[in-house]
Amino acid sequence: MSPGQLRAALRLYVVLGSPNCAGRDPVQVLAAALDGGVTMVQFREKGPGALQGAARRALGGELRRLCDQRGVPFIVNDDVGLALELGADGVHIGQEDEAAVQVRRRTSGLIVGVSAHNQAEAESALAAGADYLGVGPMYATRTKLDAREVQGPAGLARMRAAGIRAPLVGIGGIDAGNAAAVLAAGADGAAVVSAIAAARDPRAAAAELSRATAAVLGALRQR
Repeated sequence: MSPGQLRAALRLYVVLGSPNCAGRDPVQVLAAALDGGVTMVQFREKGPGALQGAARRALGGELRRLCDQRGVPFIVNDDVGLALELGADGVHIGQEDEAAVQVRRRTSGLIVGVSAHNQAEAESALAAGADYLGVGPMYATRTKLDAREVQGPAGLARMRAAGIRAPLVGIGGIDAGNAAAVLAAGADGAAVVSAIAAARDPRAAAAELSRATAAVLGALRQR
């Protein structure tokens, strides 16, 4: 995938697993979200009540098939072995996970995303072969209990000002009401969890976010 294609795919990036779906079937939630316009999916099966072993693999396989049917890239969080087993399009790792350079060696040809919270982490991840960076938290979030200190859009803007040109996606507490500020700061897209996965109507929530992100990015390109 070229950098341009990756930037386009990052525009509306949903991160989900069974603990995020308000007790509903994650397959149905994702199907609705894809109908609403989600452009990239990350399978993140973590937290209280998360599936393990064969059940986790089975769910990942179902979500992967949905993404395949829609032509949407499917990323696995923090588990290179599972990503390879499911035939995922990529893997996303955090700062406390396996080193990016090792992941890059194991996943030749796959997309590698890395979470970065500051300039030093961003530069290190890109030097190790990251294709894109997830930058955050943009806003306060209860989805990730071990989340770092809120950076806000200003943190992402500082990365751009310091010369980071790689594809970036903002994450953490983003919804249709604040996504514009994240994109205006220099993000190529918004990564969301609860705003879609826990929404009463995931399709409508995704459609609202899709319209918001498309409008802002369109206006920014015309400047």
